[in-house]
Amino acid sequence: MHDTGFFLSAFLYLATAVLMVPLAHRLGLGSVLGYLVGGVLIGPSLLGWVGGQQGEDAMHFAEFGVVIMLFMTGLELEPARLWRMRGPVFGLGGLQVLLTALVILAVAWAGGLPWRQGLAVGMILALSSTAIVLQSLREKALLGTDAGSDAFSVLLFQDIAVIPMLALFPWLAPAAFAAEKA
Repeated sequence: MHDTGFFLSAFLYLATAVLMVPLAHRLGLGSVLGYLVGGVLIGPSLLGWVGGQQGEDAMHFAEFGVVIMLFMTGLELEPARLWRMRGPVFGLGGLQVLLTALVILAVAWAGGLPWRQGLAVGMILALSSTAIVLQSLREKALLGTDAGSDAFSVLLFQDIAVIPMLALFPWLAPAAFAAEKA
């Protein structure tokens, strides 16, 4: 079924979502897990109903969906609230990213990984998906609570921290790999 048309693929995605999201809610899980399980179910690893080129085409729609969701979050965010949150964003968010990256660096280094690679892995694993976490916080009505506000602060800092991290990655690359790419 790998040669399905656009409409059949769209139907499979929507039907899977319509079935899996209510099932996930009934089991007490969030809709995000319903989407993930549904994708694994119809993907090339299990049923193979979608995959290959259809999977690549779906990625464009998925990326667009994440961008729209983040844009909607930005529309809801007032500049005054963002200014009030600057302390938690840079304090709590910075502390989370720094400590997580350093702990993972220490574990990786103790495991024999070179420090540059350990730091790269630590920085990557210090991040989380803003789209998934925000959706989960909204579903559980936690976004307006103190814990939800702190989680949102950490997410904002992580989104900002991606830019310097991407700038650091070429410097962290092993010399042989960097020379190969030059």
